Amino acid sequence: MALHCGKTCRQHLLHLAHDNVDFRLPEIRSLLSLLGRQCDPSETFKEKSPFWRLHGLSEDDVRSVMSRTVCAKSAFELWGHGRTAAELKSSLLEYPTENMAAFLQEESTYKINVYTFNKTLLFKDRIEKIDALDYLPFQGKVNLKHPDHIFCLFEDYGLDPNEIPEEPLYIYFGRWIADGQRELIRSHSVKKRHFIGNTSMDAGLSFIMANHAKVKPHDLVYDPFVGTGSLLVACSHFGAYVCGTDIDYNTIHGVGKASRKNQKWRGPDENIRANLRQYGTEFQYVDVMVSDASKPVWRRAALFDAIITDPPYGIRESTRKTGSHKEITSPPEDFTGESHVPVSMAYHLSDIFADLLNFAAHHLVMGGRLVYWLPVYRPEYCEEMVPLHPCLTLISNCEQTLSSHTSRRLITMEKIKQPEVSDVLAQLADPRFSPYQGHNSFREKYFSGITKKNDKGNDRTSMKDNDRF
Repeated sequence: MALHCGKTCRQHLLHLAHDNVDFRLPEIRSLLSLLGRQCDPSETFKEKSPFWRLHGLSEDDVRSVMSRTVCAKSAFELWGHGRTAAELKSSLLEYPTENMAAFLQEESTYKINVYTFNKTLLFKDRIEKIDALDYLPFQGKVNLKHPDHIFCLFEDYGLDPNEIPEEPLYIYFGRWIADGQRELIRSHSVKKRHFIGNTSMDAGLSFIMANHAKVKPHDLVYDPFVGTGSLLVACSHFGAYVCGTDIDYNTIHGVGKASRKNQKWRGPDENIRANLRQYGTEFQYVDVMVSDASKPVWRRAALFDAIITDPPYGIRESTRKTGSHKEITSPPEDFTGESHVPVSMAYHLSDIFADLLNFAAHHLVMGGRLVYWLPVYRPEYCEEMVPLHPCLTLISNCEQTLSSHTSRRLITMEKIKQPEVSDVLAQLADPRFSPYQGHNSFREKYFSGITKKNDKGNDRTSMKDNDRF
């Protein structure tokens, strides 16, 4: 039976990049939420597939999403689809003529591209597939360089590169509407960044975080572990005003040893402001300052539209806060010297996340979002490890695998109520809101996993050496 869209059911097709797969659906949902729309996929929706059919969206909605997404490559008005070439033909012939007419005029030019997923076709095979579409009533001329309209034939050969079928599992045909913003990943690459550090966030993930947070023009966005400002760069690109804090004086002021290869010291203009200047968004830079995330420095008010951050995990950057384990002794009565500046001490991961959620509950505007990375030891992971707060609801939880035994999860939360005194009692009484202490040993688990891996490698080497003898 032919599969088709009726007159009342105009569908769109998203062609998605096949990286950061776990982040794609939350990103598209967040961008549609900015428009007051919901993600309404087809009944055969498969999240891991590179092709998504969406219902109930206008072309303007689709263009708005594509103007921001870095997870989707392109979007199309879907004219036909099917499991076989015969089903595709029936579907295309049943597509409403009035929806096609404007793009098939004699005075217009067009071209047809063929894309395959998980299989490479020879050029002659692509031409044959285009020729097989001769039943479509194109009246204009072909123009491969500057066509008025672009059409695409997609063939999906599944997700398993080890078992590629002879024929496609599914076929789509549609009119190109817009491309996504994948170019941002290249234009904002950390390799080209003026000021970088040891843990500067990847450009693609920075834009994904900004989209998950629904950052929009004129928002005020804050990063409490700002580092070299990669997240501020992404948020400013979408029109937000940005600010941040960090406990590292050298990073905030752009002094000290450089992180770039073959460069010993940072230059006089290597700082976060210069990074925004590099991308033409310096006017959206509010400021950054040296501050301890565990200490209250902001007035108690809803100040920020979004809080986006990548807290230190204790691996490449230490988790420190101001303070001392030594006993605090009172100075003599006749002491007239300067006040003591406390040294730093360990800042446990469980405390970092508890403080971060409490800060977000008090300083986010209603409906504002908190987006942050949570490192986990994969063999022990369960959803109960994700920190919760009475004033925040969990929107999404996406995994990025780091190694066989570790990963980090991108947590997105939204503020749903103002903090009250009863929330403090709820946090004490309800075990769901208790900080998970297992996060504090993440560093030890991380390095124990590396040690085990190295030991296995050494064992294999020893066995090979013994075989020689």
